[in-house]
Amino acid sequence: MFGSLYIVATPIGNLEDITLRALRILGEVAAIACEDTRQTIKLLNKYGIKKELISYYQPREGRKIPLLLDILKKGKDVALVSDSGTPGISDPGFRLVREALKEGIKIIPVPGPTAIAAALSASGLPTHRFKFVGFPPPKKEAARKWLISMAEEDATLIFYLPARKAAEFLGSVAEIWGDRQVVVARELTKFYEEFLRGNIKEVLASIENRVLKGEITLLIRGKSN
Repeated sequence: MFGSLYIVATPIGNLEDITLRALRILGEVAAIACEDTRQTIKLLNKYGIKKELISYYQPREGRKIPLLLDILKKGKDVALVSDSGTPGISDPGFRLVREALKEGIKIIPVPGPTAIAAALSASGLPTHRFKFVGFPPPKKEAARKWLISMAEEDATLIFYLPARKAAEFLGSVAEIWGDRQVVVARELTKFYEEFLRGNIKEVLASIENRVLKGEITLLIRGKSN
């Protein structure tokens, strides 16, 4: 009998934001596939968990899939985690899940933190309909065409974005969509957690002389919502 692949959500910042079930699963599996072992070990050390860690990250995740499938086929359980949040959501995971399903391996989600839900719940923007679109294309012209394609979307739009590119991206949004309401969610669940709310011009004015680090979750009000 094959083992099971657990998709385990882990904290997006505050290490206390993990479920009891997630801790139990991490303590029971034979191995944990993770993006950066240095990040995952911090969580495991906090809760006294010692497990084999297998580095599983983009763009080399394909190289580790045969190893992980072999463990599962031997009847051992594996947990997949990302550096933060829910695996497979703009993080590695999809390819492993797809290949495991092809082999008849059971996939078990262990839900928990995700920056999308955390940011949206506290944003003050409409929540009845939202659309997660992930990271913008890295090249400026591709990002511009991408934004144009979503100009008529009436849902609250949620982006992940490197903080250093926030000002440039918001400038492009204002140029193409107009001066909409936005929320920048930064350092979610961490000590310096911050929400910047207002129209694009107001938010740009508040960050123009600051150096923002890491990644942010950016929410933009839809055209007519």
